[in-house]
Amino acid sequence: MAQGWGFSTANSSFLMQNDRMKSNTLCLPQHFAQKKLAMMLALAFAGSVASLSVLAQGSVSTVPPSTVTTSNPATQVKQNNPNTEVLDLLSLYREAAFNDPTFNAAKYGFIAGKEKRWQGLSVLLPQVVGTGNETKNDIYNQRTGNRRNDLMSRGWNVKLTQPLFNWDKFEQARQGDLNATIAEAQYAAAEQDLVIRVTEAYFNVLNAEDSLNLFRNKKALIAEQLEQAKRNFEVGTSTITDTHEAQSRYDLVVAQELAAEADLTIKRGALEQITGKQITQVKSLSNTAKIDVVAKDRKVKLKKGEKPSKVNVESALTVTPGQTMQDWVNQASDVSYNIIASKLSYDVATKDTKRAYAGHAPSVDLVVQRGYADSESTLPQDGTAFSSKSYSNQAIIQLTVPIFSGGYNQSVVREKSALANKALADLENTRRSVAQTTRQAYLGFNNGLAQVKAYEAAEISALSALESNKLGYEVGVRINIDVLNAQDTLFTTRRDLAKARYDTILNGLKLKAQAAVLSDEDLQAVNALLK
Repeated sequence: MAQGWGFSTANSSFLMQNDRMKSNTLCLPQHFAQKKLAMMLALAFAGSVASLSVLAQGSVSTVPPSTVTTSNPATQVKQNNPNTEVLDLLSLYREAAFNDPTFNAAKYGFIAGKEKRWQGLSVLLPQVVGTGNETKNDIYNQRTGNRRNDLMSRGWNVKLTQPLFNWDKFEQARQGDLNATIAEAQYAAAEQDLVIRVTEAYFNVLNAEDSLNLFRNKKALIAEQLEQAKRNFEVGTSTITDTHEAQSRYDLVVAQELAAEADLTIKRGALEQITGKQITQVKSLSNTAKIDVVAKDRKVKLKKGEKPSKVNVESALTVTPGQTMQDWVNQASDVSYNIIASKLSYDVATKDTKRAYAGHAPSVDLVVQRGYADSESTLPQDGTAFSSKSYSNQAIIQLTVPIFSGGYNQSVVREKSALANKALADLENTRRSVAQTTRQAYLGFNNGLAQVKAYEAAEISALSALESNKLGYEVGVRINIDVLNAQDTLFTTRRDLAKARYDTILNGLKLKAQAAVLSDEDLQAVNALLK
């Protein structure tokens, strides 16, 4: 957020001089027109003094001199609850890591996906099945009602099946490992996405607070201009048009303030949705923050003989050797988690095609089983009992050859081949999307740095122009609409400057996320820019 709300000594002296001129405006003699040339020269000199004063400060005052504000507007929205906890980006990220439903869904998806590896391995291991039975038969004579015979049998069987050659199961095992790796890549992408979403939502709150504070300050300035226009009209130094113009601008800024208040509530709600924590106060971005360090990478100590990674650099700036936009695109194309997941998804699809072809292939299994049977029978005539017990052991090499399945296997082959081509098209789409997103982030970051400098210079010029127009209005060489337009220019510039700073930082993080080098340390670096 914009800071620097004080005034330099030179600027204050100019303001006092300006106030004296303003107080004399209402009681000017009727020969004022004869002194206009002298006043115009004073205006030009005062404008030059104001510009030099602002440049000498090194930082721009965020509130126009006509309304002296000693507190930072970034905190104006927050001063209603001084005892409320002030949250920073890092603490909210930690809350989101536990409370964000999207990230929690990705986390449990990762836990579930890891099981695919064991499920794939299990189909190659022995399958053991045990069965048991017990049967009792009572036979009766329907005519006599006497029991003729009793028969009881029991038994059990244990069967072990070990695949020796089964193309379908071999591919299924490879698929399990690939699916587990996909889950890992998707979870890593979700971790980086959480950093981006929290940071973006946080900066949206700051930007909404900036807008609200700017509209409030703008309203105060327009109110002052409206009162001055009314006084000038009463003494006959201006027309009613000036009053109507100022009143129109005042009514407009009131509506804009109401919209900004609603927008701030919405932006806070969006951050609360991610973090699960009520948002009342957040730390603002320091006006002296060096946002160009956001895309810097950590220095990596390489082992002997180890080559540095493509993004082991000090800055994302184009002037850095080996760090062109194409370098970042190449890095993202190699290691982006989204591309890795798409590659693996294509590999899984090709395994599905091979499994479909395996439906035509024979399979060989080793089948080993051991069984036991016990039966007892009793004759009703004399109660004679008969019993038998037996054990059986079998070892079988079983060959299974599919002959005809009604065309089912052929249909599955065609289906899986089409799905593999679809996965390949999805992979190409992901490559292009990642490359385009990387370019956008790279240009957004580098151009953002230049935009911030340009907006800072524009703010100085806009402030100087506003002061000059206000003085010109007081001496009669400017009309009220000129002052109002200068105010609009100043506040629009300040709003755009704040947004450019937030967007530049966010694009730096997005750039590192696409290159798969974004980490918690980067979030800590951004958090250090807050105050």
